[in-house]
Amino acid sequence: MAGVNAWVLIVLAGILETVWALGLKYSEGFTKLWPSVLTIVAMIGSFWLLSSAMKSLHLGTAYAVWVGIGVMGTVIFGVVLMGEPINALRVAGILLLLAGIIALKFS
Repeated sequence: MAGVNAWVLIVLAGILETVWALGLKYSEGFTKLWPSVLTIVAMIGSFWLLSSAMKSLHLGTAYAVWVGIGVMGTVIFGVVLMGEPINALRVAGILLLLAGIIALKFS
């Protein structure tokens, strides 16, 4: 697998991580059927894409980027969808995560 394709896979895996993290909230402890199904499907897809990307990417880089994308997405959607508070420190944290992901991409 070419390096660029692995990066596409890891970004998609990170997006699916955001989906399943949000799904955990909406499933209300796996008591709601469709949010629970979506969560489980997103988990499987995210892990599969992560493992596929790890064929070409270093373990630490792939895992850190996957988690970073998931964290950023979850925080952003928590603010947008669930009215979680936003302040300068949260924005700084998101920007630091983004900087870390970019640094890992080019290291």
